[in-house]
Amino acid sequence: MTSRPDGVAEMVTGEAEIIARYLAPLAVGHPGALELRDDAAVLTPPPGYEVVATMDAVAAGVHFLPDDPPADVAWKALAVNVSDLVAKGAEPHAYLMSLAFPEPPSERWLTDFAAGLAAAQDAFAITLVGGDTDRRPGPLSVTITALGLVPAGRMVQRTTARAGDRIVVTGPLGGSALGLAVRTGQPHVAAWGLDADQRRAIEGAYLRPDPRPAIAPILRVYASAAMDISDGLMKDLDRMACACGLSAEVIAARLPVMPEVRAVLTIDPSAIVDVATGGDDYCVLAAVSPDNVAHFVAAAAAVGIVVTEIGGFGQGAGVRLMDGSGAAIDIARLGYDHFAGLPRKS
Repeated sequence: MTSRPDGVAEMVTGEAEIIARYLAPLAVGHPGALELRDDAAVLTPPPGYEVVATMDAVAAGVHFLPDDPPADVAWKALAVNVSDLVAKGAEPHAYLMSLAFPEPPSERWLTDFAAGLAAAQDAFAITLVGGDTDRRPGPLSVTITALGLVPAGRMVQRTTARAGDRIVVTGPLGGSALGLAVRTGQPHVAAWGLDADQRRAIEGAYLRPDPRPAIAPILRVYASAAMDISDGLMKDLDRMACACGLSAEVIAARLPVMPEVRAVLTIDPSAIVDVATGGDDYCVLAAVSPDNVAHFVAAAAAVGIVVTEIGGFGQGAGVRLMDGSGAAIDIARLGYDHFAGLPRKS
């Protein structure tokens, strides 16, 4: 909660005000949203297209820190859902959002949150069309159902990789996991020797993931299978490999990272495990035929997206992260699991 300079809290009076003042402006331009004045939206896909639907929630203390800026919370809440759509080869179209507050929000919080959503909508070409607001016990949470459009029969599934396919990622990886360590002041961060600009860059990767909708049509052309990386590269690769009945190997030295993460790895090479398992990257993981890798890389580069080949799928089962000598790197856990009693994700 925030306060005015005189110390009086700036509280919003009720749900109607939240919708009319802060959320309805985000629905402008989509006729099916009905200005958020009805109980439902009306959506009609263009002829020859199908609707791809996904839903993710973010909650304080699990997916973001309670003191993260509201604009960044809003950005992340939308970005993690757009990431799922993009990995399916779908163009972001519209979304519904449920906001659950443990206490009445302040005017300042809502203003900043709405500004973050507006920025994310512009970046991802998606529009709010409905949702719900309420107050309930527990942490602040934002639940979004995102809808995308894909030509009929062209959605890219995660279950269709083939033995021999190469593994590619949009990257960079690891910035969010290391950014969380920086933002929470973990003791080992001091040994990294990061300057203020490097710290801000890494924290930015944690606060504002950047799914790239321009990769969606390219995935439809070249990818055998795809999914987004949310719980860690190795965890999500294991999900894809298991779904396809395949094994997978990744070469650690090939993992794409931002320069600030590269600086950390120079000082602490063991941090490569955090890069491979840390999660919250919201990049695309794809399987691509060897004959199509160069075409995929070139098409992505043409829209400003760097794609990196990091390994391959084979017969068998299991996933392995390999070092430069060809030995498997020991990994205590593949990634984040909400139900395994592990430390919080963010």
